[in-house]
Amino acid sequence: MSDTPDVGPAVGTWVVTVWADRDHHELVRARRRADDTDELPGEFPGDLPPREIRLTGDEVRIGRAGDRSGSDAPEIDLTGPPRDPGVSKLHAVLLALPPDRWVVIDAGSTNGTTLNYGEEPLTPDTPVALRPGDRIHVGAWTTLTVDRR
Repeated sequence: MSDTPDVGPAVGTWVVTVWADRDHHELVRARRRADDTDELPGEFPGDLPPREIRLTGDEVRIGRAGDRSGSDAPEIDLTGPPRDPGVSKLHAVLLALPPDRWVVIDAGSTNGTTLNYGEEPLTPDTPVALRPGDRIHVGAWTTLTVDRR
């Protein structure tokens, strides 16, 4: 018998998987047509591999770097390539709340942030609680899936 206690999986390990979501892209295009507005430019990036980011700290910014040096780059930088044309410089923010919870806040983005393929964008500057498996949609095709491991 081992002297090391079995502590199980670490509590509070949250990750975000960033991926190009064809379903989100098609919904954005359909909504633009229904609203009789211009479609967001750019083709869907079919072969963009997903990437995983471990959430650390109390605040994680989602957006795109404003300059080439990346000195103001958000923690989840969606600059590209390819560049999602609908992502704002500061699009959304993830905030950690004790004990072991996260919320998403739309930071006043130009094209809005939706959750779980919802029709209505999140109200800017209003925290929305996240659950494991939730999908945050930004831009023309970018989806961020949050999960706890």
